[in-house]
Amino acid sequence: MTEPPVGRRERKKAATRQAIADAALRLFLARGYDQVSVRDIAEAADVSTTTVFKHFSGKEALVFDRDEDRESRLIAAVRQRAAGQGIPDALREHVLETWLPIAAHPQWADFAALMESTPALRAYAERMWTRHTDALAAAIAEESGARRDDPACVALARFVLEVPALTQGSRDRRAAVEAVFDLLTHGWQDPAGTSGATGPTDPTGPGSS
Repeated sequence: MTEPPVGRRERKKAATRQAIADAALRLFLARGYDQVSVRDIAEAADVSTTTVFKHFSGKEALVFDRDEDRESRLIAAVRQRAAGQGIPDALREHVLETWLPIAAHPQWADFAALMESTPALRAYAERMWTRHTDALAAAIAEESGARRDDPACVALARFVLEVPALTQGSRDRRAAVEAVFDLLTHGWQDPAGTSGATGPTDPTGPGSS
């Protein structure tokens, strides 16, 4: 039995969107973000500029083509976690499953360099992360019974979203991700094992001779 027409249309729309995003990334990496126009992208994807804007709100959004999907999956990781699983552990699992494959992609280093060298993309990414932080913090607060603006919920959301930036330069990214989440879950543990130390005594303080 054939699938309903709506299914075919949705698949065609998704394929067109992906083709546009792929063409944009190829051009950005080859020429640089500022040297590529929306018209260039439309021609490379064999669509009209109108079609590009039907799928993307602007040129920056072409770089972050899975923005909305990323946010919804983060929230789902919190709300649909296994019974008895803590929120940090659910987010740890989600990050390990999603971020590590991205970081291992052959184009990741070039993509990161493109981001770092393009002020417009850095600014867009910061606005995007702020939106994600608000949405994720709200989900964490709702699931934990806290106020929507609870600073602990906001801090957890923010740090989770910063994990890629914090760990992308590590030789063992999995270990780095685990270390960040260990901190979020268990608090600070001094790597040198001196967390209980009070520091050297001031020889000029009370009781000195």
